[in-house]
Amino acid sequence: MTKFSVLDLAPVREGGNPGDALRNSRDLAQHAEALGYERYWLAEHHNMVGIASAATSVAIGYVAEGTKSIRVGAGGVMLPNHSPLVIAEHFGTLASLYPGRIDLGLGRAPGTDQQTLRALRRSPMMAENFPQDVLELQALLGPVQEGQFIQAVPGADTNVPLWILGSSLFGAQLAAMLGLPYAFASHFAPEALFQALDVYRENFKPSEQLSEPYAMVGMIGVGADTEEEAKRLFTTPQQQSINLFRGTRGRLRPPIDDIEDYWSPAEKMRVTAMQSCAFVGTAESIPENLAAFIERTQADELMIASSIFDHQDRVHSYEIFSQVRRKLGGSHDA
Repeated sequence: MTKFSVLDLAPVREGGNPGDALRNSRDLAQHAEALGYERYWLAEHHNMVGIASAATSVAIGYVAEGTKSIRVGAGGVMLPNHSPLVIAEHFGTLASLYPGRIDLGLGRAPGTDQQTLRALRRSPMMAENFPQDVLELQALLGPVQEGQFIQAVPGADTNVPLWILGSSLFGAQLAAMLGLPYAFASHFAPEALFQALDVYRENFKPSEQLSEPYAMVGMIGVGADTEEEAKRLFTTPQQQSINLFRGTRGRLRPPIDDIEDYWSPAEKMRVTAMQSCAFVGTAESIPENLAAFIERTQADELMIASSIFDHQDRVHSYEIFSQVRRKLGGSHDA
């Protein structure tokens, strides 16, 4: 049965602050663990007032400390923003503190704009080194070789599982070539989803980490007790995408009664396409559509993103998706 997991950007809502957002993330992770979710990932973004997970490894440690069994990791770390040695040390430290529970998803995009990239003291050209940096990071997290002078301490021989994240064919090809699990960002960039999955599976080469392809598919999930409430809660991520297009990014906004009053026809078209992998409804209405999506993608795992304004509503949404999973044939312990 397809596994369900959580993708969290630690959203800072209007009227809240980053501390509230991170405490909510830890609380949500505790609920996700109790509900049987496979893993809980946080994402790296910079210079965004509505996202509190910029110091991703710190946020992962905070969540891991508050949980006991759920895997916790990065979905992902934007590797061009960092040296492989520093990331090996960060995640080696996490793996030493929370053995067997840490994942490291790697992205090639900067996770920010060009001005902020300069503030990070990184060149846009660093993305060109992504495949080599992944290999270097993998080596730093693996066993120390004879004569190896540079070691990640902690990090060496922790063998933290690496994932390749992407929204294009590049990541699919790299993950296949290196024999790594692949996560596609269809929760915000679904256009190349099926082509990328085909490329990944058709070209996969077994590795020490993975013997056969393993594909995770991102999706937006908004569940509530009624269809009307779910659609209303969904207006928060809809506003979020509209504001991204408008260049007016801010904190997470409360839901509104009618999204038609908020967006233009052109914005509606863009946002609808961007959020085509969104499943919005109740525990009764979601399973049929989600089962068809799983059948089409053959996803080994779904990574559910849910930018819901009220924290308790967000927790309840993940409760509903755990019910959906059970209806689709899973179990709490699977």
